[in-house]
Amino acid sequence: MQTNTFNKRIFTFTTFQSSLEQIFSHLDDLRAAARSQRVSKAFAEKIMLVVSQVNGCRYCSYGHSRAALAAGVSQEEIQQIMQGEIGQFPQSEAVALVFAQHFAETGCQPEPAAWERLEQVYGAETAKDILVYLRMITFGNLFGNTFDALLSRLVGKPAAGSSLSNELGVILGAFVIAPFGILSRLLGRLFRRTETSISNT
Repeated sequence: MQTNTFNKRIFTFTTFQSSLEQIFSHLDDLRAAARSQRVSKAFAEKIMLVVSQVNGCRYCSYGHSRAALAAGVSQEEIQQIMQGEIGQFPQSEAVALVFAQHFAETGCQPEPAAWERLEQVYGAETAKDILVYLRMITFGNLFGNTFDALLSRLVGKPAAGSSLSNELGVILGAFVIAPFGILSRLLGRLFRRTETSISNT
């Protein structure tokens, strides 16, 4: 049954700005997570695919399915995740995959008990790494969905509660706010390094 509205979770311009600021503030955490390898590439891809499946982002689902295959995840496992069937995964992965599903379904507001369980099973550092991947993929999902909401609006199926200006603001903001944020962060690092160098002379 077709509907006349677009019903996937998307950004408002305000939540886009807030999420972008959060991404910038956790870039070092993302690099640390990748370097530590506490969460393997294959495991990270599974976690991100779970979130993409819940949020329904076709771009992230496609891109991370290919990345998962390249990381050694089987086609069968990918199909299970994309069908929302994560009960067959080993316990060493299932807890994180269930948490990822819960994280996405609750709009990034997981129950404290779910977070405590994640930390209990994987330890605080690995749980923090998992959270970084969840935040990053959620940003990608919502951005992709917002772009699709704009396309849907153009064919007469607008997203409920959204507007053309909101969707254009998010899309254009990615090409204005994001580069400015990256530049500001790089300049801030350079300034701090210069200060440190001067203080050590």
